[in-house]
Amino acid sequence: MSTPVPRAPASSDVVEIERALNRISYLNSRVRQHDRLMAMAGLRLDRAAVALLRQMADSDPMRPGELAARLDVEASHITRQVQQLQKAGYVSRTPDPDDRRAQRIGLTPAGRDAIDRIRATSSRGMQMALAEWTPAELQRLATLFHGMVDDFLAHATEDEESEGRAGVAGGGGVTWSG
Repeated sequence: MSTPVPRAPASSDVVEIERALNRISYLNSRVRQHDRLMAMAGLRLDRAAVALLRQMADSDPMRPGELAARLDVEASHITRQVQQLQKAGYVSRTPDPDDRRAQRIGLTPAGRDAIDRIRATSSRGMQMALAEWTPAELQRLATLFHGMVDDFLAHATEDEESEGRAGVAGGGGVTWSG
């Protein structure tokens, strides 16, 4: 199913925002950057493990399927990653209180320590990069970023709902991809 392209051209400001986001995404996804972050944090975790730990740190223990949905990956990827993180002592499985046949995955104290170290190391690097910015500029940037992410998430939800209806009606929605 193809996604229709918006008819009106994007404003030059939106084009520049999209370019900046792509630059940030590229910088953040480089293997060398990840390796440097892990070395500075004193950890040996791959990028998928870090993404999983970051997601888990911001929520209560959850079922593997829920974690897969939040990360937009196949459940089998989560299963393998959780097994490795459990062996390393970063996550634990507990029975789901709502359904004893199911399990919830949560961070162990070692997992919490690992994500705290990753976040502290990452924040120090960001602090150095933004050292010349005023507190007011940093606050404004944080507010704008959170607002942008909220709008992207709301738009993505609308697109998913539209695509769900499109499966029945044959239409499609416009999506943003970064």
